Amino acid sequence: MKTTEIDNNYDVTKLKAGDAVSFSGIVYTARDAAHKRMTEAHAAGKALPINIEGAAIYYAGPTPARAGEIIGSCGPTTSARMDDYTPTLLDLGLKVMIGKGKRSAAVVESMKKNGAVYLIAVGGAAALIKSCITACEEVAYPDLGCEAIRKLTVKNLPLLVAIDSRGISILQ
Repeated sequence: MKTTEIDNNYDVTKLKAGDAVSFSGIVYTARDAAHKRMTEAHAAGKALPINIEGAAIYYAGPTPARAGEIIGSCGPTTSARMDDYTPTLLDLGLKVMIGKGKRSAAVVESMKKNGAVYLIAVGGAAALIKSCITACEEVAYPDLGCEAIRKLTVKNLPLLVAIDSRGISILQ
């Protein structure tokens, strides 16, 4: 199977469901608590703590790093937990979501409307994922602990296109 190398500037509308990708660039971690805060901030007319336009969000809550490490365990969490908040972020320019599991019909419709993709990471492969992370910086909501938003720099993160920008899905 051919792997497509992508980064934050890649036109994700070229990807098709089932494509293998290798992602290098900036990815923000955010789980449901951070998503809730971001959508509430937007609804209140406040700026988001990250530039969401063209961004990639990885649904993960990394554990603390041990001495000498960049990050602790950083496996994907269930993406459906973010579904209530995702259409708002997609409307604001979010282009790539990374997680595991199915997405709601509302999220898929918003992906189609906004030209975004949903990539899946292999659950249980936290050590592999961790090896692709070259830098980690906490950027927002430190009070959320492991659910704070972190800016990760990743190199050759292996992912699979689960739902493409046309709404075609490999998930049943």
